Amino acid sequence: MYHELRKRGTSLLETPRMRLLAALIVAAGAAALASAAAAEDVEIPHGDGALKAVLLKPKGDGPFPAVVGLHGCAGLVNRSGQLGARYRDWGERLTAAGFVVLYPDSFRSRGIGSQCTVRERRARSSRERVADANAVRRWLQSQDWVKADRVALLGWSSGATSTLWTVRPRAAIHDGTPDFRSAVALYPGCRRLTDLAWSARVPTLILIGGADDWTPPAACQQMVKEARGRSAYAEIVTYPGAHHEFDHPNRPLAQRSGLAFSADGSGRAHVATHAGARTDALKRVPEWLAR
Repeated sequence: MYHELRKRGTSLLETPRMRLLAALIVAAGAAALASAAAAEDVEIPHGDGALKAVLLKPKGDGPFPAVVGLHGCAGLVNRSGQLGARYRDWGERLTAAGFVVLYPDSFRSRGIGSQCTVRERRARSSRERVADANAVRRWLQSQDWVKADRVALLGWSSGATSTLWTVRPRAAIHDGTPDFRSAVALYPGCRRLTDLAWSARVPTLILIGGADDWTPPAACQQMVKEARGRSAYAEIVTYPGAHHEFDHPNRPLAQRSGLAFSADGSGRAHVATHAGARTDALKRVPEWLAR
């Protein structure tokens, strides 16, 4: 299914309903911050080594549903080595909603930094990061505080692209463990997947900005449309006027340069928080993950 949130001559926050919803989201965020779960560093056996990851858990003994979160090309942590603001924000909100959240750090685990300017990546969206997602899923399912059949997948940007690779039918892992319950991809790159006739084996939601000039929506819209009838339920929501990273808690409009991939090949693209898109995503994503 494809649909678009239309402005109808006003912004997404210029209606009483959206203003009320925005206020509720802010209040919920304040509550989440007030009782924020502490982020815990963990290591997960993976191949011949270990996968570094950051874990956030709700209070209590569980068992809880869980979310595997895949970071974008800049990496999981900031320059101070702390969990990035976008991932911290989502982690706190999802744990407040009753989910365990586990972020594998695909880059630090391999001794690499930001990959935004790198074309030949050591942690590829189509291979290594798919393996990372499944390793984390299996680890979570071995914990007595996780509901083994309620582990979902959530990704941002290149991590969202990895999410779409992970849920392809051909990527299914038949090892006797439950599959991912559902998946959400925020502003993924879909061009290559469209060329490969993408489909999903679990319900999959894509959220993307209509003004995204890093990973523009057209390829994802076409991909979802063409998958209809040969895929698990897939839905895409396009937010008019929203750029890449629209869900960031506080990202002023800025232009990135030197990117390995961009819509026009220039290596330049914009990022910015979009209040209306963020408000909708903060409500829509937990509802999808809870299905």
